[in-house]
Amino acid sequence: MNTLKTIASLARCTALSGLFLVNLAWAGIPIEHWTQPSGVQVFLANSPGIPMVDVQIDFDAGSRRDPVLQAGLASLTASMAAKGLRAGADGAPALDENTLGEAWADLGASFGGGAGNDRMSFSLRSLTYPDLLTKATQLAARQLGEPAFPEAIWARERSTLNAALKEANTRPATLVARAFNAAVYGQHPYGFEMTEATLARINVADMQTFYRTMVQPCRAVVTVVGAVDRVQADALVSTLFARLALSQAASQPGACPALPVVGEVVALEKPQDLRIAFDSAQAHVLIGQPGYKRNDPDFFALTVGNYILGGGGFVSRLTHEVREKRGLSYSVYSFFAPGLHAGAFTLGLQTRPDQAAQAVKVSKDVVAEFVANGPLDAELKAAKDNLMGGFALRVDSNRKLLDNIANIAWNQLPLNYLDTWTQQIERVSAADIKAAFARKLQPQKMVTVVLGAGE
Repeated sequence: MNTLKTIASLARCTALSGLFLVNLAWAGIPIEHWTQPSGVQVFLANSPGIPMVDVQIDFDAGSRRDPVLQAGLASLTASMAAKGLRAGADGAPALDENTLGEAWADLGASFGGGAGNDRMSFSLRSLTYPDLLTKATQLAARQLGEPAFPEAIWARERSTLNAALKEANTRPATLVARAFNAAVYGQHPYGFEMTEATLARINVADMQTFYRTMVQPCRAVVTVVGAVDRVQADALVSTLFARLALSQAASQPGACPALPVVGEVVALEKPQDLRIAFDSAQAHVLIGQPGYKRNDPDFFALTVGNYILGGGGFVSRLTHEVREKRGLSYSVYSFFAPGLHAGAFTLGLQTRPDQAAQAVKVSKDVVAEFVANGPLDAELKAAKDNLMGGFALRVDSNRKLLDNIANIAWNQLPLNYLDTWTQQIERVSAADIKAAFARKLQPQKMVTVVLGAGE
């Protein structure tokens, strides 16, 4: 027992702080993929340099599955799933949230969940010493299969969230982002926002139904990175889903039904200019439109191009024109947010209210010129050198490697995607960027939201 406590203490001090680095110069880690009889898809990268494993479990249960009148349901369900365990059918005791937290602390391991636009995700991190990993996997299996969703905790959480929403509604960044997302996405759920009204419509029964429907083994995509081989990873994943499979079989036996199709993001037909009055020392500006899906073949051209346009910080074109030449803003940026649907292209800045109109015009002119003419050769070389030179920093820890491989798994990218990433960047030409931006951006049809610039 003393040995176990010593190992757990080491895990808390190092593994959970994220300081374990991948112990190799990047030369490619083979990714194995297989599907278990239950339908669970498994992706494994064996990284044996340190005795640790990271696991990510993804379900098609992100906020794009939220009903419009219950925006926030997915993220709240993922959060509440960690607030305690009900008693197991095998006699395993119920655990409240404090006891559950202490159990993870005693193991020096961690398990958590959350939801983004597309995915509800759960992650496990543990050292791979047999005593620790077995216990951590079994406890994680209980969290997946036996979440309690306690009413008293939900009452507390809802009260806290209500207060947080009221406070957020006083922030200019919240208000401008809400207006921007609503205008860009329209009725697509990417644009839904949790409000006090939608929160009031969500109860424990709703979360339990959502979880039971969406979190099923047949819908799971699991990524495993660490010091485990295929046999060990397969056994680990089987254990993780054992209790969930039992609870699902008891409540809804039979095949895994298909989920409803979520409609695509609709392209903008005309520009929208929104002005929001707000007493602020700075005007907040967002400009953009729907962009592209993550598996789009233009991904690399758009990645390099956006680095040049507004993603490269102080070396970007927007920074040069808006900040350096005219002093209109300390920071200006642009980015794409691709997902299973066309996530937004966003250009953002803050400026003095009396300079907002000029800052908007200059920014739009820069985007329009870039779309029309593409990058200069010197800009292209500098962008590719930076992106390729920084590639190692994208995979220099188990956590980062896990994120990258989970991205491959979720978006059905080639298994050699990381091996060929730098070559794909290197192959991008100025003509590729010009053509890709012309296909994806329509500068004359963008949404422009300005908050706090007066009349």
